[in-house]
Order: sequence, then structure tokens, then C-alpha cells
Amino acid sequence: MDRPLRRDAQRNRDALVAAAEQVLAERGLQAPLEVVAKRAGVAIGTLYRHFPERGDLIDAILAGKVAAWTELARQSLEVGDAWEGLVCFLERTCELQARDRAFTELACLAHLDVGAEVNGLVERLVQRAQREGLAARRRAGRSGLS
Repeated sequence: MDRPLRRDAQRNRDALVAAAEQVLAERGLQAPLEVVAKRAGVAIGTLYRHFPERGDLIDAILAGKVAAWTELARQSLEVGDAWEGLVCFLERTCELQARDRAFTELACLAHLDVGAEVNGLVERLVQRAQREGLAARRRAGRSGLS
């Protein structure tokens, strides 16, 4: 059973997560943890007390990134025009990757995990755009347009 953190410990944890979001966005998932601790204004021992392994810290910051990316895919599926929905998803994903190296690395890793929810949503986005494109080509063929 986990006890709630003391206020100062919670402040340190929050500072570490915020610093990790910045540092990992700038330098990627392999950024030195000493840089994270320094940016948070705490000692490296404090970082390891809260996050015993690098993966624990990465999990703390990437969960929100994955959730936001998944939500972006869901919203893109709701766009009336399938092609516009796909383009919207791809453009926003590229924007996220351009400003966040950790997200870029996550995006590559997520596509290796066949069970990742975002993969299924992206597949649906692509298939939907393909179906609409095929239907449009068929309509254009019937109307004499090429």
C-alpha cells in the first residue's frame, strides 16, 4: 500500500517530471539523468529515490504523450472527410515529433508494439482514407472524368 508523499517530496517528484519532460524532449530518451536532476533543482539521489530506474521516469512522462497522441488519432477519425482526417493526424504528429525528441522515439517504438491502441486507430485512419479515395475514383470514372 503506497502512502501519500509528503508535500516536499511531492514537489520534488513534480519538479523531476517537469524537468524530464523538457530534457527528454530536447535530448531524447537517453538524456543523462544528471541533467534532469539538475534542471529540477534536486540531487541525483532524489531522482533515484522517486524513479529507481530510467524506465520509471520515462513511463511517468510518456503516459501523457501516448494518451494525447491516441486522442489525436480518435479526433482525426471523427473528421468528416477521411483524407482530411488522415492529413490532420499526420501533420500534427510531425509537429509533435519536430519539437519533442522523446515523442519521436516513442512514436517509433509504439509502431513496434502491435498491441498499441494508437496503431489500430492509425490503421483505421488509413483504411478509411483509402476507401473514400477508391469510391471517389469510381465516381469520377462513371462521370467520364479521369
